[in-house]
Amino acid sequence: MKAFTLQKTALTGNYAVAYAVKMAKPHVIAAYPITPQTSIVEKLAEFVEKGELNARFVNVESEFSAMSVVYGAAMAGARVFTATSSHGLLYMYEATWWTALSRAPVVMAVVTRTIGPPWNIHVEHNDILTLRDAGWIIAMAETVQEAFDLTLQAFRIAESAALPMAVGVDGFILSHSTEPVEIPPQEVVDKFLPPRRPDVPMLLRPGEPVAFGNLPSDNKIHAKHKITTVFEAQQEAKKIIIKADEEYGKLVGRRYGGLVEWYRADDAKHVVVCAGAWCSDAKHAVDSLRARGVSVGLMRMRFIRPFPTEEITKLDQYSTVVVYDRDITPLGGVLGLEVNAALSHARVVNIVAGIAGVDFDSRHFYETIQNAIEGSYKELEFVV
Repeated sequence: MKAFTLQKTALTGNYAVAYAVKMAKPHVIAAYPITPQTSIVEKLAEFVEKGELNARFVNVESEFSAMSVVYGAAMAGARVFTATSSHGLLYMYEATWWTALSRAPVVMAVVTRTIGPPWNIHVEHNDILTLRDAGWIIAMAETVQEAFDLTLQAFRIAESAALPMAVGVDGFILSHSTEPVEIPPQEVVDKFLPPRRPDVPMLLRPGEPVAFGNLPSDNKIHAKHKITTVFEAQQEAKKIIIKADEEYGKLVGRRYGGLVEWYRADDAKHVVVCAGAWCSDAKHAVDSLRARGVSVGLMRMRFIRPFPTEEITKLDQYSTVVVYDRDITPLGGVLGLEVNAALSHARVVNIVAGIAGVDFDSRHFYETIQNAIEGSYKELEFVV
C-alpha cells in the first residue's frame, strides 16, 4: 500500500507532458513553436521563468536547430527534452537519424498532426511514423494520464537504452483535451528517475577533442553500427520498457502492460489492433459488440518501436485481425502492413481511417469491426 497521496488535478495532454518534464528535471530544453504542440514548450518556459524548473531553455530558429541543440547536449551528458509536430518533425528529420545512430538519449513529445498539402492542423499519425526506421523508440499515449506517465518513463527508458524516444500525443484529441490526472510526489518521481548518473556514457567532454560521425575506414563498420543501433538495441530496449513499466507501477500504482495492452482478448475469436487516443473509442465498440454476442477483443500497441514482434505473433490464434491505421502509404497503413508481415495464419483486414482529423468515433469502430468480421471488407478498406 502506497505511503503517499497522489495529487489529483485536471490537465490537457500538452500540460500533462509539460508537468512530467518538469518533474524529470531536465538540464536543457530546446523549443520552436508549432501547432498543436506549442503549449507544451510555453508551459515549460513559464516553469523556467518562474524558477520552478532549473533548466537551460533555448529558443531556437527552427526545428532542425531544436533537435541539434538537444542532440549535442545529450551527447555531453545532459538530460534533454524537445517537442514538435507535423512539418516541424520533417524539418528536423535529418538530425533525428544522427541522434539515434549516435545513441543520444533525447526525449521528444510528438503531438501528432497531418502533413500538408493541403494545410491541416488536425490529427494523423504519418508524422511520428517517419521515425520508425531511424532507430527511435516510439510510444503512443491513449489518455492524458498515460501521456504524463509515458513522458516520465521515456527519460528512464531513453537513458537506460541509450536511444532517443518519442512520445506520441494525438493532436487536439489529447493535446488540448482536459482529463483527470493523478500526479505522484516529486520524491517518488526522483526515486524512479534519479538525476542523470555520471556513469552515463559521454562522448563530448571539455578539453578532450574527439572526432565523431566522420567517414569510417571500412563501410562494414558503418553497416554493423547501423544494425546494432536500429535492430539489436531496439530488441534490448524491450526488456528496459517492460522493467520501467513494472517499477513505475510498483511506485505509483499504475501499470500499462509493457509494449502492448490486451483488452477482453483472452476468450475472443477476433481482435482489433490500434494505437493512440482512438483506442478508447475502439474499446467502447468492443464492449458494445461483446454485449451483442460478438466475440471480439483488442490489442493496443503502446509501442510501435521497438516493434512488439512476440506479442504480434500471438494474433495468429484469432480468426480475424482488424488493424486500424490513422496513416497512409501506397499499400495501406503502416501498422496494417507490419502486423500482416508478422502473421502467417490469421486473416488481416487493414482499415485506414481518421486521416486529416476526419471524425472516427466508437460508432464508426462498431460498424467497421462488424463489417470486417462478417467479410464485407477484403484485405484493405479506406474510410472517409
